[in-house]
Amino acid sequence: MTRRLPWIIKYRPKRVADVINQEQAKKTFLQWLESWLKGKPSKKAALLYGPAGCGKTSLVEAAAREHGLEVVEMNASDFRRKQDIERIAKVAATQRSLFARGKIILLDEVDGISGMADRGAVDAILHLIETTRYPVVMTANNPWDQKLRPIREASLLIPFKRLTERDVVIALKRICSAEKIECDEKALREIARRSEGDLRSAINDLQAIAEGYGKVTLELVRMLSTYRNRQYAPFEALKNLFNAKYIFQAKNAVSQADVDYETMMIWINEHIPTYYDDPEEIWRAYEALSRADVYLGRIKRTGNWSLLPYVFEMMGPGVAFARKIYRYKWKAFRSPQRLQLLAQTKRSREIREGIARALAPSLLTSRRRVKTDVIPYLKIIFEKNPKYAAKIAIGYGLTEEMIRWLAGPNARQVLQYYRKYKK
Repeated sequence: MTRRLPWIIKYRPKRVADVINQEQAKKTFLQWLESWLKGKPSKKAALLYGPAGCGKTSLVEAAAREHGLEVVEMNASDFRRKQDIERIAKVAATQRSLFARGKIILLDEVDGISGMADRGAVDAILHLIETTRYPVVMTANNPWDQKLRPIREASLLIPFKRLTERDVVIALKRICSAEKIECDEKALREIARRSEGDLRSAINDLQAIAEGYGKVTLELVRMLSTYRNRQYAPFEALKNLFNAKYIFQAKNAVSQADVDYETMMIWINEHIPTYYDDPEEIWRAYEALSRADVYLGRIKRTGNWSLLPYVFEMMGPGVAFARKIYRYKWKAFRSPQRLQLLAQTKRSREIREGIARALAPSLLTSRRRVKTDVIPYLKIIFEKNPKYAAKIAIGYGLTEEMIRWLAGPNARQVLQYYRKYKK
C-alpha cells in the first residue's frame, strides 16, 4: 500500500528547509508568519505566486507543521461561490481550533476564480481578510489578472522562482535513493528538462516509469515521458526572451506567454531600456517591436491571420537579437505602469456600468441617465451618510465593490452598516 501512495504526497517537504531553492520566498514568508504569531502582521494576507510545481503549497504546509498550526485549505477553483467561501473559510478564520494553537487559512489557486462565473468571490475573500483572526495565505500561478487587483492590494506578495533542472535532478535523486530504484543520471536530467521546472510533474513521471519497469533509464524516459507545453507568466516570458540564445527560444517566449499579444507588447516595450544599455540596441529593439505592432494592426484591419508569424518573429527574435553580443542578465520586473493605469480606469468604468445596470430598471430610466444624473448624487450620499447608503445598497442589490467605488474613503463605515443590515 505504501508503494502505491503518490510520491508527490509521500515525499512532500516535511520542513521548511526541505523546500528547494526558494530561499528569499521562505525568508519573507516566515517573517510574515512570525509577525502574525506575535499579533503584529504588516498585512493580514499573503499571496504566494509563481509557476506550477515550485513549492508554494508545500512551503505553507511545512511552515504550519513546524509552528504547530492547523491548515484549513480551500481550492478556489472548486469552491468559487461567495457563500462557499463565507461558509467554510470565514468560520475557520473566526473560530478557535480545538487541536492546535492556531491556524493558517489556505486558499489555493485563487487565479482559478473567473470574473463572471464567480461574481462575489473576490468580495468574500476581501471580507475574510478583513475579519480573520488567523493568517490567510493564497497561492496563484499568475496573480496579474485584473480581477485579482483588490486581492493583490490587500496582500503581501511573495514571488517564487521556477526551479532549475539541477534543482529537480537533486530532488529526483533523493527519491530514487529512498525507494532503492536504479536511476540513470542522464535519465533524471531528461525528466527534469522535460518538466521545465515543475517538480510535481517530474516526480509523477519518475514514479510512473519506476513502478512500471523497476528502473529508470534514458531510453525509457524518451519513450514514455512527455514534454509539458508550458504557459509563462509575463515576467518569465521576458526573462526567457531577453536571455534567449536561439531564435526558437525567443519565439517560444512570446508565443507561450499567458497574456495576449498586445499585453505582451506593453511588457516588452517597458522593459527594453531595462535590459539594453547601448542606444543602438535600444533603437533596434524598438524598431522590431514597432514592426510587430504594424503587422498586428494589419491583421485586425484585414482579418489576415497568416501575418501572425511575422508578429512573433518581430516581437520575439527581432527584440531578443537587437543586442550586439549575448550576455545573460537577471533583472527585477515590474507590472508596466501603462497597464496599471489602463486596468484602474477600465475597472472603474466596469463598476460604473454595473451600477447603472442595477439601478436603471428600478428607476425606469436609461443607463446613460443613471450615469450622468444619478451616480454623482449617489457618491455624495455614500460619502456623507453611511447608514442611508447601506440601505440603498441592499435595496438595489449593489455589490461590496460597488459600495467601495461609491463611498471612497468612507467605504469601511458603509460596509459595516451594509453587513449589519444584511444579517
